[in-house]
Amino acid sequence: MISAKLHDQFLVRPGKKFRLESYDPAWAGGKEYRDLAEDELKERAQESVKKHIETLAEEQERLWAQDQHAVLVVIQAIDAAGKDGLIKHVMSGLNPQGCHVHSFKQPSDEELDHDFLWRCSQRLPPRGEIGIFNRSYYEEVLVVRVHPEYLGGQRLPGLKKVNGKFWRQRYESINDFEKHLARNGYTILKFFLNVSRGEQKKRFLERLDNPEKNWKFSPQDVKERAHWDAYMQAFEEALGATSTKHAPWYVIPADHKWIARSLVAGIIAKAIEDLPLAAPTISAKERAAFAETRQALESEAE
Repeated sequence: MISAKLHDQFLVRPGKKFRLESYDPAWAGGKEYRDLAEDELKERAQESVKKHIETLAEEQERLWAQDQHAVLVVIQAIDAAGKDGLIKHVMSGLNPQGCHVHSFKQPSDEELDHDFLWRCSQRLPPRGEIGIFNRSYYEEVLVVRVHPEYLGGQRLPGLKKVNGKFWRQRYESINDFEKHLARNGYTILKFFLNVSRGEQKKRFLERLDNPEKNWKFSPQDVKERAHWDAYMQAFEEALGATSTKHAPWYVIPADHKWIARSLVAGIIAKAIEDLPLAAPTISAKERAAFAETRQALESEAE
């Protein structure tokens, strides 16, 4: 299980001053890992992910059986940070009946006719299940912050000026929404995959050079890269304003994909393991009925 020290290392502390530059996207472990070759580092991280997945599978069964709590995992990142691969590997050992992934892209006309939280609220996991948001309502204070012209499509009444007050009100709406979910049994875990600009460039070039990865590439991704500084500022402010005790943010180093996967898997496994989960108790009356059922089954003719 991930240590408390390591857990706190990547936590955005609620109410504390937050600077994204304090988090190293190329972090790959403590002193004992610094001299490892890339292949050995990957092997150790893969083994860690495997162990965390085993824990997750066990905890998911208890989560499902108790049917009181729900887990919402929010994953945000700049392009090519590894969101899809992380979801694929970290959730590979879970029962798909109790784990659902939703990817949020450009909002539809129907979604634009509602408040900015509406489309994600429609996809919240029910009790007993794990929901993963690949991007989320946070796009409204990230992409829309970098491109405020997108607000025109939302037809907000009385909107004349997009200033600091406007964004603070959106942060407030998000915090209120997440507080409401927490009060109703949701465990909320939010991850920002922190990839460096140099690593993003490397991954874009790999997508261009490898025919099997061409489908992942979009020229629009490179256009958005030109807004790198604006995105980093938007992430810094949004994470600092919305990391709370009941819905914390974690800044995950993402230059090494398997390191990111190991950390996220460990944090999710620990959070579910810490929940007060227990299998439903069986009453004396139910046990008596079980005994009668067993007797009837055993007395059947073969």
